[in-house]
Amino acid sequence: MLDLWNNLLGGFATAGTPINLLWAFVGCALGTAIGVLPGLGPAVTVAMLLPITSQVEPTASMIFFAGIYYGAMYGGSTTSILLNTPGETGTMVTALEGFKMAKSGRAGAALATAAIGSFVAGTIATVLVTLFAPVLADFAVQLGPPEYFCLMLLAFTTVSAVLGKSTLRGMTALFIGLAMGLIGLDQITAQVRYTMGVPEFMDGIEVVLVAVGLFAVGETLYNALYEGRSTQELNKMSSVHMTKTEWRRSWPAWLRGTFIGFPFGTIPAGGSEIPTFLSYATERKLSKHKDEFGTSGAIEGVAGPEAANNSAVTATLVPLLTLGIPTSVTAAILLSALQNYGIQAGPQLFQTSSTLVWALIASLYIGNVMLLVLNLPMVGLWVKLLKIPKPQLYAGILIFATVGVYGMRQSAFDLYLMLAIGLLGVVMRRFDFPTAPVVVGMILGPLAEAQMRNAVSIGGGSWSVFWERPMSLGLLILVALILVLPRLLRWSRRP
Repeated sequence: MLDLWNNLLGGFATAGTPINLLWAFVGCALGTAIGVLPGLGPAVTVAMLLPITSQVEPTASMIFFAGIYYGAMYGGSTTSILLNTPGETGTMVTALEGFKMAKSGRAGAALATAAIGSFVAGTIATVLVTLFAPVLADFAVQLGPPEYFCLMLLAFTTVSAVLGKSTLRGMTALFIGLAMGLIGLDQITAQVRYTMGVPEFMDGIEVVLVAVGLFAVGETLYNALYEGRSTQELNKMSSVHMTKTEWRRSWPAWLRGTFIGFPFGTIPAGGSEIPTFLSYATERKLSKHKDEFGTSGAIEGVAGPEAANNSAVTATLVPLLTLGIPTSVTAAILLSALQNYGIQAGPQLFQTSSTLVWALIASLYIGNVMLLVLNLPMVGLWVKLLKIPKPQLYAGILIFATVGVYGMRQSAFDLYLMLAIGLLGVVMRRFDFPTAPVVVGMILGPLAEAQMRNAVSIGGGSWSVFWERPMSLGLLILVALILVLPRLLRWSRRP
């Protein structure tokens, strides 16, 4: 413990130098701006900046990239809450209740609970990274394909059961996403499938494109078609601060979200999508204000998922640094950034590059404080976005969405596809189908397929491998309970 404390103090000494503090600040500010812009994301930004920062000292460069990474998670909640347009896939769930709060005049409280929740979760998760990185990495290594597949099955079930007006609607949306995720090259056999002869589908459909199409374009077109003449104003707002009641309702959700999110960041099947949905499901189940969910907006539905999101993002450093395993797209690009400097991430990294590792961990503490200072005073400024007249506001969203999607592959085909998916989003909203499960199915579908096929191969072609292992069996039982229990309870209550 003494060695750990000395290493952390050494990390603060390195991260606290003026030049490294400047890199951390620029990274946090840039990350927040990137998170606010729909269609852009930390992965694209870090990838674009890799050549520019190749001449920068490795520690400063990694602090800068880490600032962009978790800054984007803070910023992504802003457009989710104000415009129902997630800047990042991890902030999709925030839009569910956050946008409803903004429409009912509580945008300030939603933005405040998101910023403070992000700070609380990020700080606690950083402490956990500091204390338990090697232990958690050892546990993650023990999980095999059967456990990962069952974990994703649990995510699919939770998302479908919780988010739709009915489980059937949720499942339908999920299967649309799963179908989209199968388009392109088979991960294992490299066979082309479901491309319908369209060459642009060979590489699959970009997740960001689908998220932007469903949320940003779908929201804009829906408002133009169905709410264009509505007299409802979005710019009413009572306060940019949280009331005592909102504080009391938020802090348990922050803590629950933090501890739901952290384990998912440490495993290769993780990411921030699953824990945010699980956190939302948990808050919806435990809340004493169930009537606010999906209507006027429940603050717990913003606080919990935002904490889970930031906790999971911070936790991705555990497998990245201790095993050299990236658990997200951005973590994969951070790994390539380390390799560019000739640094090999893995179990030996804490010995061979301890200065860099501990400076990076220390910069997380510093970055969290910077982001809180950057975001909280600007709540009032962000809320002013609501005062922009609707036509100009939604035109701006369409421009940002178009630029962001075109910037990914410079493909006009992607723009047509984005518009088509936007029209799908309009139809889904019109008939009360949830859109979030589409993106979840698309992200996790290919991963789940690969893990399922690997698991069956391990079992010698037998499906029994899923119930012969204790943890995968436990997860399967949990999935069955989620599907069956609510129906049994409803049936037992019938007279």
